[in-house]
Amino acid sequence: MASNVNPVYGNYHGYYSKRPFVRDSRLSLLPPGFFTGKTVLDIGCNEGWVTCEVGQIWGAQCAVGVDIDDTLIRAAWKRRRSLWSQQSPGLGALEEIQCQHPSAVAPKRAKLHDVLDHDYFPASCEHSYGPLPIPSNRTGVALFPHNVTFRTMDWMTEQDTGDEIRYDIVLALSITKWIHLNHGDNGIKTFFQKIHRNLTSGGTLVLEPQAWETYSKARRMDERLRSNAKHLQLRPGDFHRVLGDIGFGPPTRLGSVGEGGFRRPVDLYVKV
Repeated sequence: MASNVNPVYGNYHGYYSKRPFVRDSRLSLLPPGFFTGKTVLDIGCNEGWVTCEVGQIWGAQCAVGVDIDDTLIRAAWKRRRSLWSQQSPGLGALEEIQCQHPSAVAPKRAKLHDVLDHDYFPASCEHSYGPLPIPSNRTGVALFPHNVTFRTMDWMTEQDTGDEIRYDIVLALSITKWIHLNHGDNGIKTFFQKIHRNLTSGGTLVLEPQAWETYSKARRMDERLRSNAKHLQLRPGDFHRVLGDIGFGPPTRLGSVGEGGFRRPVDLYVKV
């Protein structure tokens, strides 16, 4: 999909230049091992920073990022390759060696549980020579970057056959305001219902809703958003009730992180 002049879907370009991080502080609120071995959907992934972190650092088996903006998705694929270029080959190379030669003994400093050096390949090398090519996944092991993919789609309205796999975790970070303004009260309910359908039994929604006060600036971007906003009856404070009616348990409040306007609550909802 083509990019809009105004980011009326929240599809900001250069978003992470305003919210820079090495590791996203929102993810640090989650319990240890929360993503390990899980299938994860990141809705409104922008340039894929969170999706890549979930797959590279937090051990997800599969992390899928979707966004309505094709330019952002192309940037996400680029980031995936860039992160791969900077990463030590340690774990991936060791996994492949052990698959091909089961009797091989790994040196102590390269055990599978050791932490990867994510800045192994100097950024200057990538700037001068381009990113390293990503090899084929001959072992089939779910390691970064092969466990991270991206899709351009309006997840709110489009049918995606990939959703048939069901997800253990869905991330909806700073996206509800844009769903709400573009699709109204019924639309935000439909959004939550679709998440519920696409979660496994006992699956988890990680929700970071924007405050009602932030809607006023957003709706001035476009006449359609301004018109839609006049008819909204639900408020972000009502979302827990809506989610409960759909079939989620009560929220677990993890707290708020971020600076200034980016300081927002992060809540967990479990499908019951």
